[in-house]
Amino acid sequence: MSLFGEHAAGWLALGAAGALLDPPRRREWLVATAGVAFAHGASIGVKRVVRRPRPDDPTVEVRVGVPSKLSFPSAHATSTTAAAVLFGALVGRPLVAVLVPPMALSRLVLGVHYPSDVVAGSLLGAAVAAGARRATRRRSR
Repeated sequence: MSLFGEHAAGWLALGAAGALLDPPRRREWLVATAGVAFAHGASIGVKRVVRRPRPDDPTVEVRVGVPSKLSFPSAHATSTTAAAVLFGALVGRPLVAVLVPPMALSRLVLGVHYPSDVVAGSLLGAAVAAGARRATRRRSR
């Protein structure tokens, strides 16, 4: 899961696949994928402002490499939540409960985030997704 969510690459690839495989809704898939990319970028921006270091305790075993020493918010949780909301709307299935908890939990188990990092990341991803959906609805009117 960690590798899939790194830099939102797995979600961006799924969005591109959706755009290719669903030509009648290509634009919607591309907008949703752009929303995922924006959510990921927003989390990176917040990380650079907050500058909270990752957990560093001798009792915590870090089990994965990380691209930075910054922890808050979890970019994995942000992009996963945005993808779950936006892609879930396109496939007509509620994906948040299926995708977000395992990704968020994986970040804790791997020792690279605090619980508040994944909660904040999920909230940020949901907010970006809601904004993207509102913008898409306004444009289609």
